[in-house]
Amino acid sequence: MPSPSNPLQRVVVVLNPNSTGDGPANARALRDQLAERVPHLPVDLVETEHAGHAEQIAREQVARHPGVLVVSASGDGGYHEVVNGVVAAGRAGHDGGLAAVLPSGNANDHANATQHRSLVDAVADVAGGGRPERMDLLEVDTGDGEPRVAHSYVGVGLTPVAAAALNENDLDAVKETLLVVKAFWKYRPMTIGRDGRDVRIDSLVFANIDRMAKYAQLSDDSSPDDGRFEVLMIKHRSKLRLLAEFARVLRGRHRVESRSEPYEFRTRNPMPLQMDGEVLPLAGGATVRVRCLPLALRTVR
Repeated sequence: MPSPSNPLQRVVVVLNPNSTGDGPANARALRDQLAERVPHLPVDLVETEHAGHAEQIAREQVARHPGVLVVSASGDGGYHEVVNGVVAAGRAGHDGGLAAVLPSGNANDHANATQHRSLVDAVADVAGGGRPERMDLLEVDTGDGEPRVAHSYVGVGLTPVAAAALNENDLDAVKETLLVVKAFWKYRPMTIGRDGRDVRIDSLVFANIDRMAKYAQLSDDSSPDDGRFEVLMIKHRSKLRLLAEFARVLRGRHRVESRSEPYEFRTRNPMPLQMDGEVLPLAGGATVRVRCLPLALRTVR
């Protein structure tokens, strides 16, 4: 097992070789830079072969190598897989793993909200005896298999859909407006059961970071390591009022609830659930429970 004075013994960088983005190039650059800064630290590049493979790689690497840092050269979706793999390994008794993201995709909400220095500097610091950081995670239990975790946000309805559209495009003000209007016009409300009554909603978001898509400011004082998460609910309203409400979200003026207690609701109709941009279909009648896992992820940033 890694010693407390040297918790980091290996780095594995997970990348998609067929990515049209800069993940492969960023992964190679990270390996070369770490070879110069920390020559005693092994750094391996591992390529994914199919969707979901990054999660399997992370789980296997943590089980095989105590003190391994699994880096996802990707956006939020790829990092979502890696984090779930590290957490799954920990649940199986292999709790020496760390995870980090090397932002290389269209959607880099997590990195934009949490990283305050280069990954090379952060890894070199921990490899030299510095302490890894710990961050909260959001756990989502839908009653269908093992609960999954999200590093940044969980959502149903319009807000995560619009955020994903904003992230996937190179934006100017005109493009941003057109994308949001298009998403609004196609959107249909959903119904959830909450506290013994049904509520028609346009959006429900649970966030571990303070903003989404670099534009939607969720909170001024939240932190990914404060043991709490933010809840943003927009109840159903007319299209024009909804558009105005979403503009308030973009400006950080919508009411947000900060809580440490779990949040539970029941779906009344089928709906997609987004976790860090990854989509999971939910059946009608499913009970969804979201809770904070305080300081559950060891990371470098």
